[in-house]
Amino acid sequence: MLKKIHDLEINYTQYGKGNDIVLLHGWGQNIEMMEPLGKNLSESNRITILDFPGFGSSQTPSFAYNISDYTNLLHDFLKELKIDNPILIGHSFGGRVAINYAAEYNVSKLVLLASPFRSQTKNGLKVKILKNLKKIKLLDGLAEYAKKHMGSNDYRMAQGVMREILVNTVNENLEEKAKRIQAETLIIWGDQDEAVPVSEAARLEELIPNSAKIILPGTHYCYLENLSRVISILKSFI
Repeated sequence: MLKKIHDLEINYTQYGKGNDIVLLHGWGQNIEMMEPLGKNLSESNRITILDFPGFGSSQTPSFAYNISDYTNLLHDFLKELKIDNPILIGHSFGGRVAINYAAEYNVSKLVLLASPFRSQTKNGLKVKILKNLKKIKLLDGLAEYAKKHMGSNDYRMAQGVMREILVNTVNENLEEKAKRIQAETLIIWGDQDEAVPVSEAARLEELIPNSAKIILPGTHYCYLENLSRVISILKSFI
């Protein structure tokens, strides 16, 4: 499905009935990466997953977005769908947006999956994320998707503004925003995360007043590597 927000066609999917859960994917990814969570939570919840602008089948912004731009677009997108006070689940880049969103707007509950919130080196982060994806043997197709959209010359040439967006987003420090989050927050991290060190989970727990962290075996994609366990944790939390 498509919805026009801020003059951009935003691709999204929605299914299930019940409490609203909004799933936000990581950098270079799309709806597909969050489907394993969505499908398993849709029995008693309404699931909404969008392709962020510049990813998947959504249009690319005409200028270099920052985290606030993505946050504002997400807010207006949810208003269009009449979604208020959702349960927000974000992975990696999607977690950055989720942190900023939860500091500015009401969310029922917040789940952060390996979500960076401080400045990181652009190229180093991109390489680390790809390395982590390759370690997930059951998700080779998703690893190839990310490799194509994060590392290829064609992608970099066709989506030049996305390089600027990457620089903008990875250089933003959201520590002060994290302190403002009032929603109950669950932080899930892999103990072998090479993209965002597990020590960041402890710092995030210190910053967000009503939060708790869970460390699982695995990489930057531990939510997929421990899918059944994560689903059980999420069902208990939400």
